[in-house]
Amino acid sequence: MMYAGRGRGKIRPPRRNILNSGEVDFEQDWKSLSSSLREIHTKNASTLSFEELYRNAYKLVLKKKGEPLYNKVKEFEQDWLTHEVRTRILDELPSSLLAAQNGAQLSAGERRDAGEKLLRSLKLAWEDHNLCMNMTTDVLMYMDRVYCSDNRKPSIFTASMGQFRDYVLRTPLPDHESTTIASLLYRVILDQIQMDRDGDIVNTALLRSCAYMLEGLYETEDEQEQYKLYITSFEPEFLAASEEYYRSEGESLVAKGDASSFCRHARQAATDEEDRCRSTLSTLTAPKIRRVVENELVRRNLAEMISLESTGVRYMLDNDRLPDLEMVYEISSWVDPKKEELKKAVQKRIVAQGEEINSTAKEASDAPVVKPTKADPEKGDEVGKPAAEKPINQQTAAAIKWVDDVLQLKDKYDHVLEKAFQGDQGLQTGFTRSFSDFINSFERSSEYLSLFFDENMKKGIKGKTETEVDTLLDKGITLLRYISDKDMFERYYKKHLSRRLLMKRSVSMDAERQMISKMKMEVGNTFTQRIESMFRDMALSADLTSSYKKHVRDLGDADSQRAELDVNVLTATMWPLDAMGPSRGDEGGKLNCRFPPEIDRIKQSFEKFYLDKHSGRQLTWQGNMGTADLRAYFADMKSNKKTRELNVSTYCMVILLLFNDLPPGNFLSYEEIQARTNIPDNELMRNLQSVAVAPKTRILVKEPMSKEVKRDDKFYFNEKFTSQFQRIKVGVVASGNKVEDRDERQETEKRVDLERGQTIEAAIVRTMKQRKELKHHQLITEVIQQLTARFSPDVNLLKKKIESLIEREYLERVGDIDKPAYRYMA
Repeated sequence: MMYAGRGRGKIRPPRRNILNSGEVDFEQDWKSLSSSLREIHTKNASTLSFEELYRNAYKLVLKKKGEPLYNKVKEFEQDWLTHEVRTRILDELPSSLLAAQNGAQLSAGERRDAGEKLLRSLKLAWEDHNLCMNMTTDVLMYMDRVYCSDNRKPSIFTASMGQFRDYVLRTPLPDHESTTIASLLYRVILDQIQMDRDGDIVNTALLRSCAYMLEGLYETEDEQEQYKLYITSFEPEFLAASEEYYRSEGESLVAKGDASSFCRHARQAATDEEDRCRSTLSTLTAPKIRRVVENELVRRNLAEMISLESTGVRYMLDNDRLPDLEMVYEISSWVDPKKEELKKAVQKRIVAQGEEINSTAKEASDAPVVKPTKADPEKGDEVGKPAAEKPINQQTAAAIKWVDDVLQLKDKYDHVLEKAFQGDQGLQTGFTRSFSDFINSFERSSEYLSLFFDENMKKGIKGKTETEVDTLLDKGITLLRYISDKDMFERYYKKHLSRRLLMKRSVSMDAERQMISKMKMEVGNTFTQRIESMFRDMALSADLTSSYKKHVRDLGDADSQRAELDVNVLTATMWPLDAMGPSRGDEGGKLNCRFPPEIDRIKQSFEKFYLDKHSGRQLTWQGNMGTADLRAYFADMKSNKKTRELNVSTYCMVILLLFNDLPPGNFLSYEEIQARTNIPDNELMRNLQSVAVAPKTRILVKEPMSKEVKRDDKFYFNEKFTSQFQRIKVGVVASGNKVEDRDERQETEKRVDLERGQTIEAAIVRTMKQRKELKHHQLITEVIQQLTARFSPDVNLLKKKIESLIEREYLERVGDIDKPAYRYMA
């Protein structure tokens, strides 16, 4: 049983007549008292009268003999500790421990047995001393309360504890003057702890008792907490030894090259040390040894462990080792709240994988278009059967794959963040920056993301539930969040959206509006204003068409052959007319298609109807954007019904109607068709390919027959055309992939740069109009802040636009040349 403090026995107070007794014989009384103290220390106290002993001590203190009594008790305890306790401990000291001091090598078992013998000897000596001093304190209770208190002396119990420290623990060993019993005790405890760390079995209760002894002893008599012998003497040695151990352990683990094993060991070490402090040493040491493990084992080796080639964070990410990543996150958080090393490693891997995706997409977009193999009837090939993958879609497929791959990568790291990194905000910010870096390093990211939306709006969302559509759109919006040049994305999105709206290719208009709503929430109203205007134009055009048809009916036109007109009136400033399709000649001049008379009459009729309602406006007909339904008669059609309905482009309609008045067997040359229609060459060739080369829609016959249309070709109406379908859709041969080629890309960038220049000028003027006068750097900063949401402004371009505005007298310079400033000129 352990005794941490003095006991408090109940002894009756002495009788009052003791105050009237004469002088006391101190020597005689001390002789009796010292004899009793010896009996207490030799465990023969059962015959003693503690009441009588208390009265004697009380009388001595009362007669002003407190000081000699106090000193005599201290001398007695010193003598007892020196000649009895210390001698017994030294006699019981294992010789093997002394031999180890001289350099002898002991086995683990020998060290454990010898160490336990010393620990047990000290434990018994300490417990005996505590027990005896508690009994002695009861006898000298009045001395403690009166003499010690009045003279600011430590209690006899406290003084005797200091004597145990000085005359037992700090006693030098025989023949080892530099080594005391205390230092030997510390070494034994450290050795036992090391054996425990190595997996050997040690007597933890015995170790705890000795640690408790050290906690009960102090360096000073005022017994302040920070001066416990455990804290001042043992703990520093324990922490120093632990630092050396975990430093070596960390180097050894890293050398093995197994990051997962390192993390498991670090986590187990922290747990073991906490348990050791609780069960073997002292809870006072728990936070300190935890810091040792963190600093020496983890902090020193964290960066190297994370970057291990075959087992580090990169390997864990590539192989979805989420439990291992969770351990890395946990031990990283011990030493670095921001997890910088972990963040750096994951960011590096994200960028590397993103660059791989970019490289793959670039190689696919730069690869030559794979043309379908020519059908050979002799080998049983079906003439006119489409290739397994149309070459027109090859680069588009590469664009869709790029977006899918990026989204898949995003999903992967979202999962890692949630499951392994506890949704850490700092890491999430780093991941976002990495995705933004590699996405924006790919020059086609805006175009490819727009194509992704385009393909899904046309067919990708078909058959999907509302929730699935919403999830798909959200993923796309997530990528839009990463793109810095949102004005470039807006241009491509408007281009693709315009085709979907005009060609009626959207699977769901609700999904289209839902997409606009999500974009508005993400990037603001300014971004979607023009796109929303496109939808308004389509709605107004539907109403306008209905009104025009009613107008025609009201006129009572008796022409039963009159064509019906469905028209879309587009606001030129809101629609990307320049990007939707060429309407210019090879020299770049504007060409107006010459419509057949019957179509031209309808065209003029609508113009009059429209301009009567909206005077002052100008209508420009875009022949490259519309479609037409024709009814054609084929004499040799292998069915009772000789007519077929043809759905063709507007240009195709103009071309085919030329053959209405052509006698059978006659032809029109390419040059004649071009001259009579004024269709741009590139558009004319594409439309002639659709109706004269494509096997299933060969309504015209070309001479000579070839895949390419040339200027010296001749075209006849195909009287022998046949088809099993009543309605035939004639698709226009595309001018190229949906993905822009190098020239188209340069043209787009040129137009975007022009728009950016205008946007920058508007931002400068808006800022200066509001602020009136600004320093150069303040103006640059404010304009960049305004424009960052749409694109990353080039500072040099900003400076050029400022100079341009000064030349045009929107601004003027003020102040010194070294510190330029500008003033707005109204």
